[in-house]
Amino acid sequence: MKDILAELESRRDAARLGGGQRRIDSQHAKGKLTARERVDLLLDEDSFEELDMFVAHRCTDFGMEQDRPAGDGVITGWGTINGRMVYVFSQDFTVFGGSLSETHAQKICKIMDMAMQNGAPVIGINDSGGARIQEGVASLAGYAEVFQRNIMASGVVPQISLVMGPCAGGAVYSPAMTDFIFMVKDSSYMFVTGPDVVKTVTNEVVTAEELGGATTHTRKSSVADGAFENDVEALAEVRRLVDFLPLNNRQKPPVRPFFDEPGRIENSLDTLVPDNANTPYDMKELITKIADEADFYEIQEDFAKNIITGFIRLEGQSVGVVANQPTVLAGCLDIDSSRKAARFVRFCDAFEIPILTLVDVPGFLPGTSQEYGGVIKHGAKLLFAYGEATVPKVTVITRKAYGGAYDVMASKHLRGDFNYAWPTAEIAVMGAKGATEIIHRADLGDADKIAAHTANYEDRFANPFVAAERGFIDEVITPRSTRMRVSRAFASLRGKSLKNPWKKHDNIPL
Repeated sequence: MKDILAELESRRDAARLGGGQRRIDSQHAKGKLTARERVDLLLDEDSFEELDMFVAHRCTDFGMEQDRPAGDGVITGWGTINGRMVYVFSQDFTVFGGSLSETHAQKICKIMDMAMQNGAPVIGINDSGGARIQEGVASLAGYAEVFQRNIMASGVVPQISLVMGPCAGGAVYSPAMTDFIFMVKDSSYMFVTGPDVVKTVTNEVVTAEELGGATTHTRKSSVADGAFENDVEALAEVRRLVDFLPLNNRQKPPVRPFFDEPGRIENSLDTLVPDNANTPYDMKELITKIADEADFYEIQEDFAKNIITGFIRLEGQSVGVVANQPTVLAGCLDIDSSRKAARFVRFCDAFEIPILTLVDVPGFLPGTSQEYGGVIKHGAKLLFAYGEATVPKVTVITRKAYGGAYDVMASKHLRGDFNYAWPTAEIAVMGAKGATEIIHRADLGDADKIAAHTANYEDRFANPFVAAERGFIDEVITPRSTRMRVSRAFASLRGKSLKNPWKKHDNIPL
């Protein structure tokens, strides 16, 4: 018996070494952790239960049968994050560059199947050179099997991808179908075709970082939701994100202890909106003053900054926030911000996370680049996402809510549950100046008349009371009481039940 146990321990030690000490040292020299170190940091201490530690590839071509390391380049299993179960796979770059083989894919598919059956999130740590060339079409088939499970798991369990090294070619499509993608600055990159292929085909000279680095994907492409300085920070932030999310689509988000008074009054909010309607202010100040303990987890912070998305807690319960940002493009909606917010709203709705919308929007961004780029369809994505969402929806209009953008931003007409406005709110088809120049076109040559007409229009429409008279605004509230009113609104909606008509699936304007 002792011999058998000794052999087991010996095999485990060999498996834990992955590609060997030399390759582990090389990984550390690049500022990267090993696959096992990443799993240990991500999960609660001693909670990891590994599966398939001894699985080895079955390839016999190109002399591959001479090198069959245990685990085949990916570590899989389950563990807990703050006591809540998650499934995890972590690609091991020290074994064949983390390349995906048939058995490597089977290991990933196994834990994804288990995650769906048992209702727990899947966290994938990607650090791979791509498909294992020696296995040819078998590795491509493995990718497709993983992709199919990403699709089936979408909206069933949260899926989070951490890109902590190379992720190229077909490998990028698995993270692309997950709910959140996080990258590490200077050590991770994603692209469909690499710099060499780009140079051959298009004659463009570009580095891997410029083509698919963290900065590119968080600021330009919107592929990634966030980028962090190093592996340790990335893993810590994913732990923090998981705390906001339910384990699956049949459970409510977790409720955490909170140490903040739900009825807290914030007098400073009474002066947040400047007297001059064209002066910007930072909407993040309002978000943090509403949130429990001022804790705000922002998603896609560096992309489409004219809209803010992220998670807060109210009375310990997770709430998704979508907010216009007046400091960027005056808070206008455009192609990028509409896409960003629509995807976030659909995630929240899929996982029963209530949505708080903070509105200060002068309209959609005008211009040929927007129209040629399809702002109509992209704007419709956000409209569609809000309209189909059945979760509790609370909206607060702080200042401008003009034209179609008023409708789009979770208005009462899109089944908003509570629609509040501050006294500073202006709900109208457009701003007073533009409206006056259209309505009183005949008086355009007379500055005094135009000024009088503008003042009259502002008195009539530059307030929330016309909308309140029609019931489109449920209540005009004092800014200082926003946290209390919003908290009470969401508390009253905890038993909300709303169903959409039966359908196989909708056809959102993509």
